[in-house]
Amino acid sequence: MTTAREKILAEAAKRILITDGAFGTEIQNYKLSEEDYAGDLKLSKDQKGNNDILALTRPEVPEAIHRAYFEAGADIAETNTFSANRISQADYGAEGLVREINVASAQAARKVADEFEAKDGRPRFVAGAIGPTNKTLSLSPDVNDPGFREIDFDTLKDVYREQVDALLEGGADFILIETVFDTLNAKAGIMAAKEAGDALGRDVPIMLSMTLTDLSGRNLSGHTVEAFWHAVRHAKPVTIGLNCSFGAEQLRPHVATLAKMADTLIMVYPNAGLPNELGEYDEAPETTAGLVKKWADAGQVNILGGCCGSTPAHIAEIAKAVEGIEPRKLPDVEVRTRLAGLEPMTMAA
Repeated sequence: MTTAREKILAEAAKRILITDGAFGTEIQNYKLSEEDYAGDLKLSKDQKGNNDILALTRPEVPEAIHRAYFEAGADIAETNTFSANRISQADYGAEGLVREINVASAQAARKVADEFEAKDGRPRFVAGAIGPTNKTLSLSPDVNDPGFREIDFDTLKDVYREQVDALLEGGADFILIETVFDTLNAKAGIMAAKEAGDALGRDVPIMLSMTLTDLSGRNLSGHTVEAFWHAVRHAKPVTIGLNCSFGAEQLRPHVATLAKMADTLIMVYPNAGLPNELGEYDEAPETTAGLVKKWADAGQVNILGGCCGSTPAHIAEIAKAVEGIEPRKLPDVEVRTRLAGLEPMTMAA
């Protein structure tokens, strides 16, 4: 039986694949009320804004969004579970529903993916999305106590493990650890996914996506793109890449850097430009598509999509723009000892 890793590598060898776009802004278009979010769960806190819980209270909404992105040309659906972990759901008094939310979200994405695959035989994939939480393992939230941490590694790993198990139970092909602002947080997610795979006795492919906090190309914990790759390559991720933070124009040099060194698939899904003075994204689909096409023309990417502000129209334009362009070939990387502090260090031969 072909594994999910083998299946996506085979498809990515044929063409540039397309992942989906933003979920939050699409959900906002439905103008849902508190009652829509809360349903009959009888939780103690208001649920408006808890997009993840819609998997239980208004499942037709995330299903419709998945369907719109597949109709636009997406090959991969990311589950609507960015904040579906115990830490984030505690803000809504819904931490006891983490398993149910993730299972239902993965099942919804799987159902729509299978529906589209059955129509034309083209493989569709489900990436179980895991966000960073609002805790950081690398930095203190207290300026007067640099050594203080709100959470420890084992606790965060257990938080992620609960989510990973549920996403896999619901039918996710991959675990997508995305919007990584703290490399140590990502390592906790990696360990959770590895442990889950060991428990199931199978390979659980990991996707990793870093987010930059400034134009110098570092995440919040201070790692450069190259240092981040050296820090996580041992996990054998099926994709590595960048998402959120900026639009395609600002990510351009960092995509080029990553494409040269990473011997795995490159997946990039930028925001629809930079937000305007009202915090809204107004970069036209054609503009976004034209910018990411430059990466495709340069042979730098394998999978493209959109993050904040992107819509099914953006995904449709991206799919159209890169159709027929050769996908990036994986580089032959010389075997060296490569280490990562905040900067990369490569040992001389």
